[in-house]
Amino acid sequence: MNAARHKSTESKDIFVKMIDKCCKFLKLSLSPNAQRSGRRSYLSAITAILANNSGGSTVTMKLCLWIYTAVVLLFVSTGNAERSDTRMLLTSNATLREKHGEDYCAMYEICGARSDGKVVNCPFGSPSVKPDDLLSAKIQSLCPTISGNICCTEAQFDTLRAQVQQAIPFLVGCPACLRNFLNLFCELSCSPHQSQFINVTSISKVKNNSTVGSIDYYITDTYGEGLFESCKEVKFGTMNSRAIEFVGAGAKNFREWFAFIGRKASPNLPGSPYAINFRSDADESIGMKPMNVTAYSCGDTSLGCSCGDCPSSPVCSSSAPPPLHEKGSCSVRIGSLKARCIEVSVAIVYILLASLFLGWGLFHKRGARNPTLRTKSMMNVTNGGLAQQVRGKKDENEMLDDIPQISSGVQVSIVQGYMAKIFRLYGTWVARNPILVLCSSLAVVLLLGLGLIRFKVETRPEKLWVGHGSRAAEEKQYFDSHLAPFYRIEQLILATKPQAPHDKPPTIVTEGNIKLLFDIQEKVDGIRANYTGSLVSLTDICMKPLGEACATQSILQYFKMDPKNYDDYGGVEHAEYCFQHYTSDENCMSAFKGPLEPSTALGGFSGNNYSEASAFIITYPVNNMIDKESNETKRAVAWEKAFIQLVEDELLPMLESKNLTLSYSSESSIEEELKRESSADAITILISYLVMFAYISLALGDTPRFTSFYISSKVLLGLSGVMLVMLSVIASVGFFSAVGVKSTLIIMEVIPFLVLAVGVDNMCILVHAVKRQQLELPLEDRISNALAEVGPSITLASLSEVLAFAVGSFIPMPACRVFSMFAALAILLDFLLQVTAFVALIVFDFLRAEDQRVDCFPCIRISGSFVDTDQGSDQRKSGLLTRYMKEVHAPILGIWGVKLVVVSAFTALSLASIALCTRIQPGLEQQIVLPRDSYLQGYFNNVSEYLRIGPPLYFVVKNYNYSSESQQTNQLCSINHCDSDSLLNEISKASLVPTSSYIAKPAASWLDDFLVWVSPEAFGCCRKFTNGSYCAPDDQPPCCSMNDGSCSINGVCKDCTTCFRHSDFQNDRPTTPQFKEKLPWFLSALPSADCAKGGHGAYTNSVELKGFEDGVIQASSFRTYHTPLNKQVDFVNSMRAAREFSSRVSNSLKIEVFPYSVFYMFFEQYLDIWKTALISLAIAIGAVFIVCLVITCSFWSSGIIILVLVMILVDLLGVMAVLNIQLNAVSVVNLVMSVGIAVEFCVHITHAFLVSSGDRDQRTKEALGTMGASVLSGITITKLVGVIVLCFSRTEIFVVYYFQMYLALVLLGFLHGLIFLPVILSMFGPPSRRVVTERKEDNKSSPSSPL
Repeated sequence: MNAARHKSTESKDIFVKMIDKCCKFLKLSLSPNAQRSGRRSYLSAITAILANNSGGSTVTMKLCLWIYTAVVLLFVSTGNAERSDTRMLLTSNATLREKHGEDYCAMYEICGARSDGKVVNCPFGSPSVKPDDLLSAKIQSLCPTISGNICCTEAQFDTLRAQVQQAIPFLVGCPACLRNFLNLFCELSCSPHQSQFINVTSISKVKNNSTVGSIDYYITDTYGEGLFESCKEVKFGTMNSRAIEFVGAGAKNFREWFAFIGRKASPNLPGSPYAINFRSDADESIGMKPMNVTAYSCGDTSLGCSCGDCPSSPVCSSSAPPPLHEKGSCSVRIGSLKARCIEVSVAIVYILLASLFLGWGLFHKRGARNPTLRTKSMMNVTNGGLAQQVRGKKDENEMLDDIPQISSGVQVSIVQGYMAKIFRLYGTWVARNPILVLCSSLAVVLLLGLGLIRFKVETRPEKLWVGHGSRAAEEKQYFDSHLAPFYRIEQLILATKPQAPHDKPPTIVTEGNIKLLFDIQEKVDGIRANYTGSLVSLTDICMKPLGEACATQSILQYFKMDPKNYDDYGGVEHAEYCFQHYTSDENCMSAFKGPLEPSTALGGFSGNNYSEASAFIITYPVNNMIDKESNETKRAVAWEKAFIQLVEDELLPMLESKNLTLSYSSESSIEEELKRESSADAITILISYLVMFAYISLALGDTPRFTSFYISSKVLLGLSGVMLVMLSVIASVGFFSAVGVKSTLIIMEVIPFLVLAVGVDNMCILVHAVKRQQLELPLEDRISNALAEVGPSITLASLSEVLAFAVGSFIPMPACRVFSMFAALAILLDFLLQVTAFVALIVFDFLRAEDQRVDCFPCIRISGSFVDTDQGSDQRKSGLLTRYMKEVHAPILGIWGVKLVVVSAFTALSLASIALCTRIQPGLEQQIVLPRDSYLQGYFNNVSEYLRIGPPLYFVVKNYNYSSESQQTNQLCSINHCDSDSLLNEISKASLVPTSSYIAKPAASWLDDFLVWVSPEAFGCCRKFTNGSYCAPDDQPPCCSMNDGSCSINGVCKDCTTCFRHSDFQNDRPTTPQFKEKLPWFLSALPSADCAKGGHGAYTNSVELKGFEDGVIQASSFRTYHTPLNKQVDFVNSMRAAREFSSRVSNSLKIEVFPYSVFYMFFEQYLDIWKTALISLAIAIGAVFIVCLVITCSFWSSGIIILVLVMILVDLLGVMAVLNIQLNAVSVVNLVMSVGIAVEFCVHITHAFLVSSGDRDQRTKEALGTMGASVLSGITITKLVGVIVLCFSRTEIFVVYYFQMYLALVLLGFLHGLIFLPVILSMFGPPSRRVVTERKEDNKSSPSSPL
């Protein structure tokens, strides 16, 4: 065979010389190209000569025709039938067998180049040839399966190498995938048996040369499946996506991938210059058989891939960790009813308790009917009951020995006795020196108020909602200072409106809407904000990854942000094409040289149906600075204000006319709206104060009488009381301002109302206590007796409230901590003013009334005798509320059956609330904090509705040791030879269970890309000149001119070589000096088609190079994304999952890793919000218990008070669950505050019960008669009046957390304090403190029946 071929070659050379001589004799020319191309171009060359000399002599024509015929015969005799330039030549079966056989090529050499520079093979077959040693070595480096003869020239191999070079960086991280992929094209281009599986099916003309137009490439399905399986999970870190998205357009199987690869590329687009039809049905009868070289599995030990690129590998599947723990809810199915376990448990407990209680109740009732028992009972209650006195002393553990007595027949605790004595003496002194007391107290308050000179309001969200020492705040500070602050976000969301309420919104991807988007972009680009005389535009502040164009996330990036490209690129069809090929088509690349993922610019679609999107999402990332007071930050804020102004003045009307909705936000929007909130509810708060003032004036006065109302009314006293409340708030704010604590808007709006609601109770109790005294007593005695009577109880209530608020100061959230501090001091000062200045004002008011001076106009005196028939305990006619309590309320509660029902009902309510508590979700919706008319309300709603991707998530690694001696590189990376449990492999595994991990994608890894970039396989990436300096890829300057796009292998980069060979590495990893030298190269390398792994832009801020020369990188980050987070609980759970993941990985790898996302700082508090709430409530309740115990010295009465408090709190939590009120720092402060407020509903009734005489029912009736009306009017109604006004607030936080919660608290306090507590006292109350005494007191100084 070889001899025959040699003879054929010699014959060819003879005829070439003959043709050349003949043509020279005839003054014709055979072109040098034809001479070089050999026998494949003889026919076409001679045909061209004949055509060009058709006008010559007949002799010439005959001679040339003879030469033509001879050449044809030559080719026929040697069995080399050729194709014509218009169709395939038909040959015999014998010829086909020789054409499609071993060591035979289907296409050899390059016959032309398309207009875009892509070279095209010749369509003529030939035997394979033996390459020289240099070419053979080159081929072996890229195609190790090809040895011996080849079917490609050096130029064809260079073309192959250049084309696969673009795909290598995507696949090199998985050697098995890369080898399979390269084998596919190596066999296609250079296999010596090419003709067995390649069949040229059409020919194209390129500059009068015949070139390959299309081919059939026969491949077994086994190889295709193996190739796809080895590559389908390979990750391309820069974009957090699979490499198949880039090199296979997201193919779902090997057939789709082959269809994409075989598509003939349009001019200037990447891809094959001719069509490739991949088939598996080869016709073996003509000598063809499909290509079937070995397809390596990604789990192959010799070419093993990382677990991130090959999750199905046996090593990876065996080492895969279990999914993150998902807290499930236990449930029980009872028939068709599905109930949670806690609900069933609570129901069972209630049934047991109710059964035991009802059984005890029936037994007790039956025993009460026994005459013997009744006799014993009556003996115990006669005149207060001597036996009861003895039992009471025994129950109090002898604590009442030698206790001083403050009134006839009443024995109190030591503390309460001394308090009453002090209040009696103090009341006398105040009544004698009211002016001194009033002036001195006001002077102290005004002195504290001078601190308002340093008054400042805090509106920065991070300072309001992030606690000092917060782990998330520290991690944010570390991230910002070592890497780079997260960029500022300016965003627009355009959406279509549905035609009908329940219809699906139409698609927004239309020609008109895209052109409208160009108009909007033009206006945004035209913004010029004025900052200190200089104009600021978007390009001045925007984030530019590659230093050129802004990284605007918009669908307009598919048109390079240029409206001129809209029609040139194909309009809507081009956009829809880019939705699927945004990673693989150059024309779909953005203006900032990176791919734009459609999910970041579109919203309102399902799955990957981007064309159905109903919203455009335009995001403008703006550079951020650590220093919030820097000029760069202020320039950005100035532009943001102009941006919002543009939207409101121009864009909103424009979009409304197009029947589109527009929501918008800037980085500074929340802070600006919080500032505006300060005036949003000013009128509502003012009305609340006026309503409460009006009610106080009525409540403090006597029963209105036409003849004396202008004397008996207490309008001036009520106004003075309100002024004292305001002064206490001013003094509190002034004190904290003086010590440098900034105020908040909530403090300025809520605390005055809160202190007023709390302080009104004490004012009413004090005034009513004075009015209950006998008129015969001098005023100073009435004042002293009233203070001795109610002073201990209001002190107990006020101290409990102060302590409850003080506990809130331990809450880590600054806004709530500061609120609690201000409120605690304000209530304390209000209490002190009430027992000083307000008592002095009471003295002045009673002197005014006795002197018959007109209220509000005390200078006017009414002549004639005036007697207030409503004053005096003997002459006074009981009020309506008092009569109701004594004659209706108390008798009904005294019925035994009613008692059983009340206890059972309230117990059921508390147990049901316990079951409901588990439904309370942590969080604080941003919409609630803002005014109802804020433009951010619609923005946050649209974000939840349209966004299909979650916030960025960074895993930050501290002190990464990259030295050769350390194993940390393999503990972090995810390419081949990396540990199966490495950080990036674990992130990849976690992304497979997004419902529990909340991780949407594998992480973008600068380390993986760097290791690929320096590897010898990525020969187009890390390159160096002969002098050792960095050499850019061939398609970048200086190798390629950016102006004319000319790139030549003979240019300045012709001598560039790869940075390393495999032998230069240590364990397939760069050595410490190599890592140190090449990392800065990588981070400054621009990505391009020849090397997509360049780190500039993608990883510029991912690695801190400061101090890295020592072998340790202090900080580096790996970016991924959370799943879409629509609810507050999603944010909380995602943060918890990320922290649990990082903690587990850190402990496993012994490397410090922490997660960071921009929202973590605001949601950290919710991770332990239940723990914080329960501890705070426990401390508050404990503080109240201690105060009650110290003042009363009674465990029994203190225990009952605490029981009622706990029930009120539990029921309040149940109401929160029913109203969907979330658990956050605001609600925790409210709950803690509820402890102090709820004390007022309990302590006065309990104290009155203690000092009353008779059996428990009689004492309960007396307690309700004396204090029930005061609790109802002075505590319940005053709070209701003020709370109800808050429902008209324009800010949702007032409505939810102050109206709804306070209203629920007041109602629950009323029900428990005036229904449940009296029943409990009548059944299980402590013994009476009233004892039998023989001592007689002077009636002049004795008070009326004690409280």
